[in-house]
Amino acid sequence: MTTQTTTPTLVHTREALAAALAVQDVQAVPRTEGFAGTAHSARPHRRAVVMTMGALHAGHLSLVARARELADAVVVTIFVNPLQFAPSEDLARYPRDLQRDLALLSGPGLLGPDDIVFAPGPEVVYPDGDPVVRVSAGEIGDVLEGVSRPGHLDGVLTVVLKLLHLTRPGVALFGAKDAQQLAAVRRMVRDLDVPVVVEAAPIVRDEDGIALSSRNAYLSDDERRRALGLSRALRARGSAEEIRATARAALAGTDVDYVALVDPVTFAEVPADFVGEALLLVAATVGTTRLIDNGLVEVGA
Repeated sequence: MTTQTTTPTLVHTREALAAALAVQDVQAVPRTEGFAGTAHSARPHRRAVVMTMGALHAGHLSLVARARELADAVVVTIFVNPLQFAPSEDLARYPRDLQRDLALLSGPGLLGPDDIVFAPGPEVVYPDGDPVVRVSAGEIGDVLEGVSRPGHLDGVLTVVLKLLHLTRPGVALFGAKDAQQLAAVRRMVRDLDVPVVVEAAPIVRDEDGIALSSRNAYLSDDERRRALGLSRALRARGSAEEIRATARAALAGTDVDYVALVDPVTFAEVPADFVGEALLLVAATVGTTRLIDNGLVEVGA
């Protein structure tokens, strides 16, 4: 008796990806069970993509689970994109463990044999070396993360657009923790008429409240305690200035990069007399690890 594999198809090259996508188009079984509360309601998309840099955690897996709800077939990309790292950042030491990632992705309710994991090297994604033509994030890439990490969002958008072309999904899923990245991707898709739906998934947190991140593995026990200041900062309430001040105070013990209260779409700072919903974003370095977090807050309530 033969046991059918439940592991996804792993590919590393463009040619292997194209072949796997062709098979997926023919063989992927429509996943109608339980979607939208019925046993007969088809999923709205043929293919979903979840883009990652590996070092997977529960946050990534929640995106994959959501992708399975939205599409008949799923592609997960695992690629540590050099374009989004500055020379002083942690590209060389960024955690990489493909076998562990594959084992996690093969867990219950996640990827199966009709699904694909695309894990290319830089020479596959950028066959001619660093690309001459790149995507510019524009104004949204010039603030916050764009100030702290110049060119970061340009590198993100360039690789996202390339991977969208290569994987041809109907829907692409991104986590809300990288809020500025999510907003930039949505703007790129709208401005460049990319035929894909961008779906956001909520931030996944550990039991102590810290937002899950692959970089959390760098933290010592003491640094993790100090890192909890980021999630505590998001509890700030009051006027715009009170929220900014309270959030900054919660980050004592960290090297604060920024505390920002912004319009969720434009990422422009809200004025002192603003009343309504805004996005509170914090970034700080703990030890040698830079972390970010965010949450919607009611200002002036």
